[in-house]
Amino acid sequence: MYKIDISRAAGQIIKALPPKQYRQIVATILSLRENPAPSDSKQLSGDAGYHHVDIGEHRIIYRFDKDKVNIAVIGNRNDDEVFKRFAQ
Repeated sequence: MYKIDISRAAGQIIKALPPKQYRQIVATILSLRENPAPSDSKQLSGDAGYHHVDIGEHRIIYRFDKDKVNIAVIGNRNDDEVFKRFAQ
């Protein structure tokens, strides 16, 4: 089982979500502990080691190594805002 590390920015977004989206995001993050490369995740092009997974209206950008999943950014998936924040 992998350890989860959530960035401060991602943690703030999670706390501000409505209850339904909060449950969806948390459930997905917890599932990444068991399988950090689920079939619906995609590797980011140009950013070695980073992946993204879509959940409802949101997208999680993360990376993982031998024992840890690092949640970098969470944002809306309907626009490129999450990728712009990730690039910063």
